Amino acid sequence: MRYHSTRGQAPALDFEEAMLAGLAVDGGLYLPDAWPQLSVDEIAGLAGADYAAAAATILAPFLGGVYSADTLRAMADRAYAGFAHPARAPLLQIGANEWILELHRGPTLAFKDFAMQLIGEMFERTLTRRGRRATVIGATSGDTGSAAMEAFRGLDAVDVFILYPHGRVSEVQRRQMTTPSEANVHALAVEGSFDDCQALVKAMFADAAFREKMSLAAVNSINWARVAAQVVYYFTAAVALGGPARRVSFSVPTGNFGDIYAGWTAKRMGLPIERLVVATNENDILHRTLETGRYAPQTVRRTTAPSMDIQVSSNFERALADAHLDAAGGRDAGAVDGLMAALREEGGFTIGPEPLEALRAVFDSARVDEAAVSAEIRRVRDETGEVIDPHTAIGVAAGRARRGDPQTPMICLGCAHAAKFPDAVEAACGVRPALPPHMADLFERPERVTVVPNALDAVEAEIAARANGRG
Repeated sequence: MRYHSTRGQAPALDFEEAMLAGLAVDGGLYLPDAWPQLSVDEIAGLAGADYAAAAATILAPFLGGVYSADTLRAMADRAYAGFAHPARAPLLQIGANEWILELHRGPTLAFKDFAMQLIGEMFERTLTRRGRRATVIGATSGDTGSAAMEAFRGLDAVDVFILYPHGRVSEVQRRQMTTPSEANVHALAVEGSFDDCQALVKAMFADAAFREKMSLAAVNSINWARVAAQVVYYFTAAVALGGPARRVSFSVPTGNFGDIYAGWTAKRMGLPIERLVVATNENDILHRTLETGRYAPQTVRRTTAPSMDIQVSSNFERALADAHLDAAGGRDAGAVDGLMAALREEGGFTIGPEPLEALRAVFDSARVDEAAVSAEIRRVRDETGEVIDPHTAIGVAAGRARRGDPQTPMICLGCAHAAKFPDAVEAACGVRPALPPHMADLFERPERVTVVPNALDAVEAEIAARANGRG
């Protein structure tokens, strides 16, 4: 299996190389040269398998043999051992053929743990074998940062620097990033938005000298390994509800498009998915794009779902690559490169009729405003007794709005524990969710954070001064 950039101007890499690189040198995102296929019997065979076993089966075709079957299974076993539910990603029924896929049972209480815990294992093994050290940088709108720190903290071969928007994440999210005590993890609060943080990360990768000097690696959802690891829970959820004999639909709270692209990947691999619903908050660039064909970022709005407060949705580039085909039926990298150039130079682009129809054939979308988020948290609490976070509420509301055939199960991705957003949840339903025991003292732990300006030279200087055990 080889991986190619969406923009077509970077060397093809194997899985390990693509994982360590994160972002292609031409600014594009890596995609596999072919979609692995699982047969009906192979999908059905996942029934009853534990989560780590399912992960090893589903991910193996993407890895191209870089890890042996036994090594991959051992890494998956370690990655998911600390999750707080034996199913790892259990399903919770909240209505007639309506389900929440609980993805908050990992150590940092968010879906990012499913990928990040496994990637931490992969990075450490690969870097140690190669005698290398890497500087991992990431931008987070709230949850990726703490998941990355949890996965990489204390590892010998990795320094981690997480950029997050200063004052624009919840207090729990912030403290999860600023309280780890290990010397190899660093929280950088950027005076700007998540889109600014994401732009800084991309700019550091585009700075060839800095990238080489610091051995940069990225663990945002721009990293293909992140997307691949998230494919697993689409399969386990569908099989639990009768797949592959029964089709299912998914509603996915979406900001950077990585999690729902994992669903698209599962569909390309043979999982019978009926619809994929792009659930957005008031930062609705993806909904607007699917409605109108025009991709034009606006000013980021602050909402009670800060992990979705994004206007530049990086992983949408992967969907564009799938939608723009050349005369031979392959991905038209030139067309994608042109769209990304228009985004940089003109502030947006318009998708042509055929690619837009290709996207609409796969994705539905819905916008959920702040009043509706609060109402959905309250409704679910009143009708089921369950307390959900704002991001999950967006998925549930969008799934109901785009339900389709009521005989088809609608699985809404439950992205985070409600206790990560206690103020918003309490305001909506009157219940203040408590943190689980392993985080009960979070507000008593000392914080360690550096506030940095929204300037590339300042951020690079901070990282250079503190990497490799310095600072």
